[in-house]
Amino acid sequence: MKKKIMIVEDESGAVDLLKHRLESEGYQVLGLPDSKDVISQFHNFKPDLILLDLLMPGFGGLDVCEMLNQDQDGINTPVIIVSGLNKEVDKKKAYNLGIVEYFVKPVDMDVLIKAIKKYIKD
Repeated sequence: MKKKIMIVEDESGAVDLLKHRLESEGYQVLGLPDSKDVISQFHNFKPDLILLDLLMPGFGGLDVCEMLNQDQDGINTPVIIVSGLNKEVDKKKAYNLGIVEYFVKPVDMDVLIKAIKKYIKD
């Protein structure tokens, strides 16, 4: 059974690039263009890992982390931030909310894939 990754990112080009690469690695991928349906889609899709942008319309990535932390299943799902923001205060908040990795765009896809494989075991 394929491992599932949810991408929450408002830049469609970034979603397409990530989705293509992750699917070529054998993952099932769901891309969401914004954060408004994250929790309902989370329960429908049941991802093994979430790739999350910080700046999006609606809820920001840190808000999504807080919502996942209040969800019985969400709290146990690894979250990797992939963001254009490189502020220490945002990184600190994200790690305090339980994210497992924080990458600043543009991200090296091979490094990102390696990080994903660290948290999703086949």
